[in-house]
Amino acid sequence: MAKTQLGARVDEDVAELARRRAADLGLSVGDYLARLVQDDASGLRARAVDAAARFLTEHQAVFDEAEDQQKAEGQRSRGSRAA
Repeated sequence: MAKTQLGARVDEDVAELARRRAADLGLSVGDYLARLVQDDASGLRARAVDAAARFLTEHQAVFDEAEDQQKAEGQRSRGSRAA
């Protein structure tokens, strides 16, 4: 497939994030951006976000319980140090 050059201006922090993420994935910045656009246009990103939201909704009680347990353990360990 022929490639077309695009130009875009973004904040330097966004550009650096794109560079780092592309490097993490072993991609050029152009290939990384192409992948993001394809995922977005295909609806893949939206479906992934929806699936994550459903997962969190369905399992929120488990996360709340784990957080409460961590808080309780933290309070117990602080109390034992104070004694």
